[in-house]
Amino acid sequence: MRETLDPEPGPVAVGLVVGLGGLLFLLEPVVGPFSLGALVVRPVALSAVALAVGFSLGAVVFYRRNRRLFALAHAVFGAAWTGLVVGTLVGAGSLVVGAVLLVVAGIGSLFDRRRRLR
Repeated sequence: MRETLDPEPGPVAVGLVVGLGGLLFLLEPVVGPFSLGALVVRPVALSAVALAVGFSLGAVVFYRRNRRLFALAHAVFGAAWTGLVVGTLVGAGSLVVGAVLLVVAGIGSLFDRRRRLR
């Protein structure tokens, strides 16, 4: 019996965004900064943006699949990663610290939820 490949759009989109983030990260030492419109950006910075988008999109995908705990994990880390990116971009140290605290609180909450599910 031959099986056909029928990928779902949500997971494919997440995979493409995260893959793009990984590729941009690996390209950093090879290509260096480049112009993006009026901005000069480093590939590693765009990699961080792609991961923030990937985490956030992953939250939506898992929520639509009724995988609430995975959706929550992706939402927490998506928000935290976005906070790290934006805080670094605008030089807001308090936003970066808040994002790190969100990760710590999110991990604690996820472990607690997992423990209660057993």
